[in-house]
Formats: sequence, C-alpha cells, structure tokens
Amino acid sequence: MSELLLVVTIGGRRAAIRAADVQSVVELDTVIPVPRAPAFVAGLAALRSRALTVIDCARSLELPFVGPAVDAALPVVAVVELDGHLYGLRVDAVDDVVASAGAWAELRAVPEGGWKRAALGVAETPAGPLIVVDIAALVAGPPAQAAA
Repeated sequence: MSELLLVVTIGGRRAAIRAADVQSVVELDTVIPVPRAPAFVAGLAALRSRALTVIDCARSLELPFVGPAVDAALPVVAVVELDGHLYGLRVDAVDDVVASAGAWAELRAVPEGGWKRAALGVAETPAGPLIVVDIAALVAGPPAQAAA
C-alpha cells in the first residue's frame, strides 16, 4: 500500500504526516497566544477568514527545545481539519512529499518524548524510514496536559 506523505521536521527529527490529511502548508504572519491554554497550544491565527488553532508539535510530543531554525522567520504550519476545526501543526520545517513503499511497520525503537503515543507506524520512503504521526494525537497533546 503506497501512500503520499508530507515529510516534516519536528524537534530536530524527520517524520511524516499523511498528505491526504493536510489541506495546505503556510507560513503564519501572527500567532496570538491564548491565556491559560496548555503549553502545546501555541495560539490562534487567522487563515482565509477562519480561526486556526496552532499546535506546537514539539511541545505536543514533549520533546526538548532545540531552538528555532536559522532561516525560519515565520512559523510554518501544516493545516489540517479534525472534527470540523482547523489546526495548524507547527513544525520546524517542511521538506518534501514522498510515497511510502509498502505497508507501515510498528514503531519498535522508542525515541524520547511522546513519539510512541503519536505514531501510526514507520513508513519506508525514498527519504528513509519515517515515523508517521497521528494528527489527532498531536492535537490532543500530552496526556497530563490534555486532561487539564
């Protein structure tokens, strides 16, 4: 089963999001912080006259801070829709769209942070093996913060 994947970098690690789940990739001019929101919610932004909740994927995965990308003046987000709401998945970088080669394997080696919680599997691609992340798990955030 071949599927198109959007190759992204989250917390310094290359990963993938199912391309079918992504409406667009945009740079945001402004993200407005939301008081009392969990730390993984970066804030709100406007996109084509709709509210967009911006999720910091690295914080959602509980990854250590690696610092902003050198050339990243504006936040890059993959825009997805989940349960009728728009979300911007803030990533370090968007690299490419590639096709997976065959069925996905189970995540066996467990990297630090919440990768295991958010992994749909590992896809073999021309870019190498990539963890395919579940957008619902990224939007839900870490279990302790999601319950708060």
